[in-house]
Order: sequence, then C-alpha cells, then structure tokens
Amino acid sequence: MLGTPIRHSLSPVLHRAAYAALGLPEWSYEAIEVTEDGLPAFVDELGAEWAGLSLTMPLKRVALEVADSVSALAEATGAANTLVLGPQGRRADNTDVRGIVQALREVGVREIEHAVVLGAGGTAQAALAALAELGSSDPVVLVRDPRRAGGLLAAAERLDVRPAVRGLLTGADTDTEAAARLLGGADVVVSTLPAGAGDALAGARWRPGAAVLDVVYAPWPTALAAGAAVGGCRIASGLDVLLHQAVAQVELMTGLPGPVEAMRTALHAATDTAAR
Repeated sequence: MLGTPIRHSLSPVLHRAAYAALGLPEWSYEAIEVTEDGLPAFVDELGAEWAGLSLTMPLKRVALEVADSVSALAEATGAANTLVLGPQGRRADNTDVRGIVQALREVGVREIEHAVVLGAGGTAQAALAALAELGSSDPVVLVRDPRRAGGLLAAAERLDVRPAVRGLLTGADTDTEAAARLLGGADVVVSTLPAGAGDALAGARWRPGAAVLDVVYAPWPTALAAGAAVGGCRIASGLDVLLHQAVAQVELMTGLPGPVEAMRTALHAATDTAAR
C-alpha cells in the first residue's frame, strides 16, 4: 500500500488475512509512504518479486501515468487504486468501483430509481461508475461549487452518464433544506464527503428503506449515517467499501478468489480493537 499519510491504513490487515486464508505464506504486504513525485522512481526500482501495489491518495491519478496499460474503468474514472505488476508490464485498475457496488448490493440494492451523490471528488467519480453499473445513469450530485466539478463531469461523459450537478452544499439554511428534500426522494444515497461535512443533512426526512452509503468509516457512525438509520434506511459504511475493493485487489494480484469472510473477520477484529 502506497500513499501519504498512510500510517493508519487498514489495507495491510485485509491483504495479510487474505494471503493467510489462501495459503500464501510467502506473500507479504506493507504500508509505505510515497509521494506523487516519488511514485515513478519507486515503481521503476521494483523487482520481479512484486505482484502489485495498492494506491491511496494522493497517488490515484499519477498511477495512470506510470502504467503501461490502463483498464477501461480506471481510464473512465480518471483514477487507479491498483497497479498489477507482471510479465506484461504495469496495468492500472480501479477496484473502488467494485467496492461501492458490492457495499450497496450487501444492503439489498438491486435496481435504482433515484440516486443522490454527495461530493464531486475522485470517490464521487467512482460512485458514478458504480451507480451506472447498478442501472442509474442520471443521479443528482450535490456539491459546494459546481464550477469545481469539471473532473466529475469529464468522468461522467466518459462513463456515458448524465448527472445533474447542484451547488447545494454551502451550509446556508435554504440550501440545506433543498438538499434534504432531494435526499428524502432518493432510494440510494452515496456520500463521498469527508467526516463532518454532511452533518447538516442528518435530519433529512429520509425515504424508509433507502440505501445510504457513507464512505467515511472513522469516526462511525457519522451523523449522516445515524440520522439515516433513525429514518429507517439501510446503512453501508466505508469499511464495506474498503473490504470489497481489497477483495478485488487480491483477486487481481493473486489470480485466486478473494476470501471475503476471512478478510471481513480480520477487518472487524482490527476496528474493534482500535475502538477500545
């Protein structure tokens, strides 16, 4: 796992649990601080024993530049969280999309009528791809400043989706009320906002039975997730996304089925320990 800061990453817990469950004792997984400027040199110095790299912020865009080939999904979202290394060179891929899809499926999402995405960053772009896979091609995206949503709109064009971008996350009372009304009409909501940024929307009149995914996982529950739970929604967290994107990475790097339950057990044990 590469990125910065990375000290508190849970990815080593997930991957090591996978290798143990798959009977791969010779495999190892470490968290290494690497900056954007340092990534090209780091990758160039890797030996043939390296099977792949997981990448977190701020490396997801520059990963595309050091790759020899790029998956269609990574190209469409404009970000890669995985580099698979092998005889064919470095291949960039994006498993964040699968993480979001699987997290929503686990809470029962099979089809979508009205989806809302909060935020316009890289995770929001992955959310657009995930929602498209689940059948939603016209979600509403709530942002602070539509003028800064260029990256999201470019990704949407590549994904052939048509989001309605609305600048309602300014904190003003009227905007908060309008955003809350949109949330109340959605059957799927994906918040990609940082911790605390969605707190003002916790009191929305949620649609009972709606699926709400908040990609934050610490501290948990967020005010947004807690409010949605009180409103009768089905809740998924960033831990669910983290789990399933790691399962996909394990499969890409090892060529073996990802041991979901072994990884889930290790993840819950690690987070329970940290919470004590």
